[in-house]
Amino acid sequence: MTELGNADDAELPNVGASGPLSPFPPIADYAFLSNCHTGALLAPDGSIDWLCVPRFDSPSVFGALLDREAGTFRLAPFGSNVPAERHYEPGTNTMLTIWSTPTGWATVRTALTMGPTACEDTVTPHTRPPADEDADHILVQTVTCFEGSIDIQLLCEPVFDYGRTQAEWTLCDDARHCADATGGGLTLRVRTDLALGIEGGRVRGRHTLEEGESIFCALSWAAELAAPVNFADANELLDATSRYWRRWLSRSRIPDHRWRSMLQRSALTVKGLTYLPTGATVAALTTSLPETPGGERNWDYRYAWMRDSTFTMQALHFLSLDWEAYEFMQFIADLEPNSDGGLQIMYGIDGTRDLTESTLDHLSGYGGARPVRIGNGAYDQHQNDVFGAVLDSILLHSVRSKRLPRRLWPVVQAQAECATAVWQKPDQGIWEARGEPRHYVSSKLMCWVAMDRAGKIAEIRGDNERAEAWQATAEEIKADILEHGVRDGILRQHYETDALDASVLLAAVFGFLPGNDKRLRNTVKAIDSDLSEHGFVLRYKTDETDDGLSGKEGTFLICSFWMVSAWAIIGEMGIARDMLERLLKVASPLGLYAEEYDATSGLHLGNFPQAFSHLALIEAAGRIIFAEFIAEFS
Repeated sequence: MTELGNADDAELPNVGASGPLSPFPPIADYAFLSNCHTGALLAPDGSIDWLCVPRFDSPSVFGALLDREAGTFRLAPFGSNVPAERHYEPGTNTMLTIWSTPTGWATVRTALTMGPTACEDTVTPHTRPPADEDADHILVQTVTCFEGSIDIQLLCEPVFDYGRTQAEWTLCDDARHCADATGGGLTLRVRTDLALGIEGGRVRGRHTLEEGESIFCALSWAAELAAPVNFADANELLDATSRYWRRWLSRSRIPDHRWRSMLQRSALTVKGLTYLPTGATVAALTTSLPETPGGERNWDYRYAWMRDSTFTMQALHFLSLDWEAYEFMQFIADLEPNSDGGLQIMYGIDGTRDLTESTLDHLSGYGGARPVRIGNGAYDQHQNDVFGAVLDSILLHSVRSKRLPRRLWPVVQAQAECATAVWQKPDQGIWEARGEPRHYVSSKLMCWVAMDRAGKIAEIRGDNERAEAWQATAEEIKADILEHGVRDGILRQHYETDALDASVLLAAVFGFLPGNDKRLRNTVKAIDSDLSEHGFVLRYKTDETDDGLSGKEGTFLICSFWMVSAWAIIGEMGIARDMLERLLKVASPLGLYAEEYDATSGLHLGNFPQAFSHLALIEAAGRIIFAEFIAEFS
């Protein structure tokens, strides 16, 4: 498919990751919308370029993010592409865009709406008890002209099933204010107070708004295609959504600190990446946004990774979001293990085990980056870090809640037994390398975490025999790492190399070595000097690592946030503080982070927004804030 937009839609090329005349907006310029069932990406020009319905992992209906002809939706001034201002309504995931044209000014509000739970959700059924408020399964926009007059165009062009199926449209009322699009086994309804016309695979409406006049548009996939019927109804849905987010945020504990706004945005982002029906958290909203511009490092991140679990628990408990933490632990307890009792490294957001990977060869890819992948072939890899992540999260939750849920104890036993059985074996490592299995230090380290945490949990439970046995295994693993994984006083990537890997910073984060240990200090300094670009940290050097892929990467934001924590742990609080300030400055204009940051070009790379990046931000900032608090009152 062609990458260029349609000339009659007045879409001008943007400067993006694929070059100076790319039609793809820079990844960091997108706004993230969520109703905790699915999410959308809103481009600066007002286009919804990514939306999968009804769930995060459903096929896209608007996929212009990955091919400019794979579907889009836009309600914005005709002939204008650059807004005067755009920001989230404070404390929410509701977007406010201000438009200025030669004839007038207008405000556009956009949200995936949420409101009081009225009945059982049949669109995305829950396995958790339903909350008081839930998704409406509607995308709502309103436009208000507050000065002069302004020409507004509505264009809705879904292409179902990842851009493979054109929509078939029918008008559903005589006034031409409602139209249904059907394709790929799904029906969407557009309802607006504009008069609509069908043009092939799209509907379009146009109206000149005068000062003080307002219009609305709603896109519904709700039960019976329910949607607001006028501006007042639409505005109330938006107001209810903003109230929901602010009430939710008010229940969190965010310190009165100069980093407060970034912590709030990260909290809202992590919550927005949570699938409310099960409590799972997706790693990112998107699939196949490239880690290398134009390259092949493109993966589907719309799943729940077990390694994220411990960072999720750390962040949720730091923010006092105990309900979300509890729901996430119940998701883990519900998961079907492998035949050996261990958990897979990732699952679908409903607990699905089979995430078979395939490619969508009909899509051009973002900025020409191909292949476009759905599913993730790493789901059945052997990654020995998974046991430590799960058990650390269970210990964190048990200490916080002051009880070990009965249904989690079998999970503890199974993960401890698996870690005992596999810690001496090679695996694919934390980065899911598609090269040969190796004795990765971070994998051994996380097996140590597994046995250390299992021992502590057994001690809490009063099972002294298991506690002693598991702690003894932890000590055996630790001795093996320090004998084979340290060269010249520095922790290395794996046992057969002198190469560095940022994942060994987890030795600091998880307390494998104390902050005053010379080997830990040497490791942190070596990564800072030899594995950093312009003050940001690479996960490893691609020319020194057999990851089965070609091309260079950007710096990994989570690794840079780990580095902040590591500096703080070894007592270099000034360096840690300065590095965190530098990381906060490279956030997107709306306070969001992708997976990677190209320190040379200043571009965000990889899937967006990335939960791992925001979780690590919360952990790093929390560590410094706590240290500052202790210093102030000591």
